[in-house]
Amino acid sequence: MAKWLSRAPRLAAVGAYRWVDERLGLGEVLGYARQKSVPLHKHSYWYYWGGVSLFFFLVQGVSGVLLLVYYRPGAEAYNSVREITFDLDFGWLIRSTHSWSSNLMILSVFIHMFSVFFMKAYRKPREFGWWSGLALLGLTLFLGFSGYLLPMDDLAYFATKVGLEIPRKLPVIGPAVVDMLRGGAEVSEVTIQRFFALHVVVLPFFFIFILGFHLWLVQRHGNAVPPSEEAVPESERHSIPFFPNFFAKDLAMWLIALNVLAILAALFPWQLGPQADTLTPAPAGIHPEWYFMSQFEVLKLFGRWFPGAAGEILGILFFTVGGLLWALIPLYDKSSQRAMRARTTTWLGYIVLVGLIGLTILGYFDLD
Repeated sequence: MAKWLSRAPRLAAVGAYRWVDERLGLGEVLGYARQKSVPLHKHSYWYYWGGVSLFFFLVQGVSGVLLLVYYRPGAEAYNSVREITFDLDFGWLIRSTHSWSSNLMILSVFIHMFSVFFMKAYRKPREFGWWSGLALLGLTLFLGFSGYLLPMDDLAYFATKVGLEIPRKLPVIGPAVVDMLRGGAEVSEVTIQRFFALHVVVLPFFFIFILGFHLWLVQRHGNAVPPSEEAVPESERHSIPFFPNFFAKDLAMWLIALNVLAILAALFPWQLGPQADTLTPAPAGIHPEWYFMSQFEVLKLFGRWFPGAAGEILGILFFTVGGLLWALIPLYDKSSQRAMRARTTTWLGYIVLVGLIGLTILGYFDLD
């Protein structure tokens, strides 16, 4: 009797699995996952950054829903965030988790993008994987920017005003786009309503749609091997099954990411400044968030070198054309057989990486 009781939970679990499997075909899904393999080499750790980015997005969704229960957009935006931060049990932790995971997600997506670039994973047949990934990066940046205003404290208010100056300098369409986002000539309660709608409905809708397409492409084409591994004969290449081997390691990376997030959110809680006063001048040294600092610094530098409207237009053209060329890389570096193009794109990647980091650091030293 005791032996049967000890086996009862296992028998119940097996029975439940068989019941679900007969109706949903879980065995077919697991069978496909076991057949799928992931290349194993000295650069395999870069494969985990896509999963880490996905993990932070899931954290954003869960923590965002919890904040959504108490957040009140519009005139009560600041008071609702103050209540979440100081009055609700563990409200400060949920808000801090949401803010930190936003920044960590953006950082992870950047790392994932450069790892894909240097591994040449944009080459045939993965061009659409590269383009959909860039679309996800753009949406991630916009999600971060649209959410930054929602607390409506002084830093969020003035940083959003500064951040909107970047697209406003776009020729012809810039002022119209910014006025549409603001809902008027200035950042106001209407702007909060519009940013809130973008942040919780519009942008997540497009993000989930493109994310599904991106993940489907990864499943269809598999993981690319870096150029250093392409010379190795296929008979000598190593791989591991996606399930359960790689999946277990991916979950371990999620656990590490969760620990990093928990430490940052608990030990360095996200602060809430005083309520924004639209009648006071902007504090000294106000600037956009770090992920827009490089563009902000480019505009400042071009404005010094070419005074007037010419500097603004040239600054916009600089990173607009640069972003377009970055997106068109798969059409230039198509094959590993073209060594000159491969070396050119590699050096281009180093220049872009160092340039982004350098301009971001310079931007913080160049604050007025």
